[in-house]
Amino acid sequence: MGTVPVGWYPKRGEVYIVHLDKPRPAIVLSVDPINKFALDVCVVGITTVEHKKFSMRVPIRKGDGNLNFDCWAKCDQVTTLEKTLLRYPAIGVLSTHTFNKIEEQVKICLGFI
Repeated sequence: MGTVPVGWYPKRGEVYIVHLDKPRPAIVLSVDPINKFALDVCVVGITTVEHKKFSMRVPIRKGDGNLNFDCWAKCDQVTTLEKTLLRYPAIGVLSTHTFNKIEEQVKICLGFI
C-alpha cells in the first residue's frame, strides 16, 4: 500500500481495493466535491460472479479500469465507506462508457428512473 499524499482524495469513476464482505475492487460513485471534503465515499462493489438472470449488474471487461478479469459492477449494492478503507493508490479509472452504464443502472436500482 502506497503512502497517501497530502490533499489526496478518491475521484469519481476510480477503482480501488476496499474491504466490503472481503477485499475486492470497488468503483467510487460519489461526486468529487463530496469526495474531497467528506470522510466517506459512496462505492459500488465489483464481483467476478455473473448472474445471468440478474440484470442489475453491469459487465466490466478485463482491462477496463486496469482490472485483470471480466467482472460485474454490483449496482444493486451501493454502499458508503470511510475513505480510509480505500487502499491507495487507485487501481485505475473506468472508461466513460462503462461508468455511464453503471450510473444508469444505479439510478434504476434506487428508483430514480
